[in-house]
Amino acid sequence: MATVSLKHIEKVYPFSGDSKKKPTNLKVTDDGVLAVEDFNLEIGDEEFIVLVGPSGCGKSTTLRMVAGLEDITRGELYIDGKLVNDVAPKDRDIAMVFQNYALYPHMTVRQNLEFPLKIHKMDKAEINRRVEQAADILDITQYLDRKPKALSGGQRQRVAIGRAIVREPKVLLMDEPLSNLDAKLRNQMRAEIIKLRQRIKTTFIYVTHDQTEAMTLGDRIVIMKDGVVQQVGTPHEVFNEPKNLFVAGFIGVPQMNIYDGDLVKNGEKYSVRLGDYEVALSDKKCANLIKNGAESKKVKVGVRPQHISVAKDGEAGLTGKIDVSEMMGSEMHIHLNVLGQESIIIIPTMDENGSDLYKMGNDVHFKFPGNVIQVFDPETEENLEY
Repeated sequence: MATVSLKHIEKVYPFSGDSKKKPTNLKVTDDGVLAVEDFNLEIGDEEFIVLVGPSGCGKSTTLRMVAGLEDITRGELYIDGKLVNDVAPKDRDIAMVFQNYALYPHMTVRQNLEFPLKIHKMDKAEINRRVEQAADILDITQYLDRKPKALSGGQRQRVAIGRAIVREPKVLLMDEPLSNLDAKLRNQMRAEIIKLRQRIKTTFIYVTHDQTEAMTLGDRIVIMKDGVVQQVGTPHEVFNEPKNLFVAGFIGVPQMNIYDGDLVKNGEKYSVRLGDYEVALSDKKCANLIKNGAESKKVKVGVRPQHISVAKDGEAGLTGKIDVSEMMGSEMHIHLNVLGQESIIIIPTMDENGSDLYKMGNDVHFKFPGNVIQVFDPETEENLEY
C-alpha cells in the first residue's frame, strides 16, 4: 500500500572524543559516530524487504529512522512520495512490531488489539471487525479474553503482530520479532509471517541478524556491515552472486569456504589454481571477468559447501584430512584441513558402512565445478566478476 524511498540517509551519534570509547568498527567524523552511512534504497509497493547483518551494523537504527523513533541526521525519507523526515511517528501511517512484544500486561488480548484503534477514536463496529479479522488471520481468536501472561512466547508475538495489522498500516516494520523464540517456534512463526504477507496487502520492512530468516522471507535482502550497505539483491542473487567477501561469508549455512589461490588467464578463458588442482571457469564467469578486465593474479577463491562433491579415484581434486564429522540427518558436514585452511563439505548421508569413510583423521578427496567458484580480490575483497 506504499512505496518507501531512502535517499542518502545517515545517522550520526555524538562522540565525546574519548579514545577508550571509540567504536572499533564504525567511522568517526567531526560530527560524531557514523552509525548509518549513505543508505539508499527504493522499496516497492507491497514489497518485503529484509535488513540483515551482524549486531551493531545499523539495521535497527535504519528501521527506527523509518518509524520516526530516531531523527535522520542527513538524507531524505519518502513514504508514498511524501517527505516524512519531520513527520511525527503517529502520522506516518506505519506500525511496528518489536522484539520484546511490548504488550500491556493488565489488558486482555482483545483490549491490546483494540487499543491503537481506540486511540484514533474509531467506530466501535469497525474496531470489532478489525480485531476479529486480525484474530482470525493469526489464529488467536480463542485467546482474546486471556491476558498476555497466560500465553506462550509464540502466542504473544502473534498478538503483537495483530496489534500492528489492525491499524491496516501502509508500512509494517518488524524489528527482530522472532529472536526471543526457540528454534521450533521460530520456524513456525516464519511460516506464519509468509502466510500473513499473502493475506494483508502492505509493505514490509523486516530486521534480523538471522540470515535464514532473511533468505526465506525477503523479496530482496539488504546486507549491512558497520553502517554501510554491502549488497542489495534477491535471495538467489546474494547467495550465488555475492559482491564481496563479507557477503559471501555472511550468507549461507555453513558459510562459504575461502582459499588462497591463483586466477589464470589464457586468452579469453580463465581458470583457478589451488595447489596442484586447476579448474576451468564457466563461459559465463569468463565473460564477466573479461568485461571487468581481470588479469592473472593472486586471489581469494570461494566455494560453498553445498557445491562440493567427493571425487572418484583418479579424478582431479583437493585432499583434506577430516577434523570433525557432524551427522545432520539427511547429510553430513565434514570439517577438513585443506591447504592449511579450515573447510567444510556437505555430503549426503551414507549407509552405515559408508559413514566409516568419514571418521576423524581420514582423508577425503573432493572436487567442484567451475560454474560455482567465486573469485575475490585479496586487497579490496570485491568479487572480480561484478
